[in-house]
Amino acid sequence: MHSPTFFNGTYDETMALLIEARNYIAYHDAMEHRALPPHVRLQISYESMRVTSRLTQVMAWLLAQKAVHAGEITREQAAGDDFALSGGDVCTDPSGPENEALPAGLRSLLERSHRLYMRVSRLDEMVREDVRQAAVG
Repeated sequence: MHSPTFFNGTYDETMALLIEARNYIAYHDAMEHRALPPHVRLQISYESMRVTSRLTQVMAWLLAQKAVHAGEITREQAAGDDFALSGGDVCTDPSGPENEALPAGLRSLLERSHRLYMRVSRLDEMVREDVRQAAVG
């Protein structure tokens, strides 16, 4: 099993990105994008929601892992569907950072949230496989 220190570092990284995304959406979005065409504002809204979805999925998964380390739930419970990393195609789609119509700050958040989501997705699969292997043998 991974150490709590590793999960704490990933938790801190996720929290920092969540705060950055919140600040970006609350302040930059409102101030800088009023003059943009409606279709670009729609793209910005969509991509902002994708960042938010990725980060909230990751945070929920990490909180479940912290609960395992604290003895609040079992590894088997954490590996179940209720605590699975979800988000499917929306969260795994890497597009966005290459879209020059989007502001640089949003493109950066898209790229970093995608890398984090994919890294945690691999961890989720590792945890699930560990639980499956323990159940088998």
